[in-house]
Amino acid sequence: MASYYYLMSSLPMLSSGGDMPMSYEEFLTCCRGNVDEETYKCLESLTLSSSEGPLLKEWADAYGSLMRELNSQRSLALGKPYPRGAEKDGLNSHLVTQVMNAKNPLEAEQLLLDSEFEVLDDLVGLHMFDSSELFGYAIKLKLLERRSCFEKEKGKAEFKHLFDDIQQRVYSL
Repeated sequence: MASYYYLMSSLPMLSSGGDMPMSYEEFLTCCRGNVDEETYKCLESLTLSSSEGPLLKEWADAYGSLMRELNSQRSLALGKPYPRGAEKDGLNSHLVTQVMNAKNPLEAEQLLLDSEFEVLDDLVGLHMFDSSELFGYAIKLKLLERRSCFEKEKGKAEFKHLFDDIQQRVYSL
């Protein structure tokens, strides 16, 4: 089992409510000389749904369960059928209900992000300076990267555009 004392202690702390302190590419640059080639390739190809590597199987199961519940409740809200699995997680159901009732999409994303960070913290547990902690960090960075794509001003502009379009259609009736 590899130990990453220097690497992990040199990385900035990640918070679900904070900004992305570095890009994923910068993270890979930090990892380049500090991890073996196989680990680096795994980190390089990492996605939020990856399941091969330390911690990733457990993460993929938890993330997949959350996404299935989210898709299920979204389908139900749209009046569309969604095939349900045999198991239903009460915690995910409660979280997704909160997400669906959020005031705006950014608040909903933040609720999901907070929960995903908690899941990762639970999965990493007491692992320190090892592959599990490294991959937990990498996934958190990927989650923050996804959130950084949401731009408040662009969202407001798109909402205004859509709302104005709806208003014009209503007035033309």
